[in-house]
Amino acid sequence: MSRTPSARHRPASSVLVTTRNARFQQWQSYLTNRAKRTKAGRFLIQGVRPLNLALEHDWPIESLLHRIDGPPLSDWARELLATRSVEQIGVSAELMAELGEKTDTAPELIAVAKTRAPRLKDLRLQSVPLIVVFDRPTSPGNLGTLVRSANAFGADAVVVVGHGADPFDPRSVRASTGSLFAMPVVTVSSVDEILAFRDARRASGTELHIVGTDETGSVTIDAHDFGGGTVLVIGNETRGMSAAWRGACDTVVNIPIGGAASSLGAPSAGAVALYEIARQRR
Repeated sequence: MSRTPSARHRPASSVLVTTRNARFQQWQSYLTNRAKRTKAGRFLIQGVRPLNLALEHDWPIESLLHRIDGPPLSDWARELLATRSVEQIGVSAELMAELGEKTDTAPELIAVAKTRAPRLKDLRLQSVPLIVVFDRPTSPGNLGTLVRSANAFGADAVVVVGHGADPFDPRSVRASTGSLFAMPVVTVSSVDEILAFRDARRASGTELHIVGTDETGSVTIDAHDFGGGTVLVIGNETRGMSAAWRGACDTVVNIPIGGAASSLGAPSAGAVALYEIARQRR
């Protein structure tokens, strides 16, 4: 266990955690146990950029954990602690390394944040909307990567359909590099919810075309006109789009590739499609 920290190395904090007590075990469960994350409505934010973006976009932060031994905290960490009126908890470097999932260094700060569950009907869309759907993603890292690409290329939201990866899994949060906090990520149970949303938007005057991506698509992606409102569907990493999604699509496009690769991975296909949409709309 870490030695008692020197006061000059840490900000004043009314709560210190230096043993694997109940509170530490609760934080630790947010790293690996989806059911506990969901029940508590809490998750951990690791890394400088994700934490900065969470704060920039007014994400609800419950607590800031800060390292209390080892090298002095950086100016960034100390300024952040001095300017944020949330609970601040001092944690030993050994335990911070575990929560940061690092073997060589202990992070300066980790945030305990509240989850958000935005709803389709509450989305605020651009005049020409772009919504990205990920059909039953299995990999949290792939989900976070697609959220990052969707944010980079101007999508309104990412929608996870079916029992898929958790957006608040630490692997997803890290892979998004903070984009998770800059755009809505919605979870719905079935294709029918998207179709009902599309129909409601059409009734209010906003056209939305559902475009799937698949190697067997009948139109090459650069030949399709993405100038109108679009719901872009990215299939599951191993099985592609479900039969229900194929039936729901107005068009299925393919991305021409060469070399020895038989197909692109889901997040790569999503990034290519999003770039093409952004290129056309420029």
